[in-house]
Amino acid sequence: MDASGMNGATAQAFEAMMQQKQARLLPMKDFMALYQNLEFCVNTCADKFLKHSERVGLRFSEQNAEMMARAQQRR
Repeated sequence: MDASGMNGATAQAFEAMMQQKQARLLPMKDFMALYQNLEFCVNTCADKFLKHSERVGLRFSEQNAEMMARAQQRR
């Protein structure tokens, strides 16, 4: 919608209202970008944590198997 068919005062008021609405939208866009980046960061961090936890669990099970094998050899 444009202000071309309106008289001068109405067109100015319309343009001012549109600028106000645009000014409100920009912070919302910034907020959404920040939220998306934060969400991406949390997902990346969680994936790294889960992979690390899995790796640590595997190492513990390997060490436990080695300790059990050594204990069996000593008998």
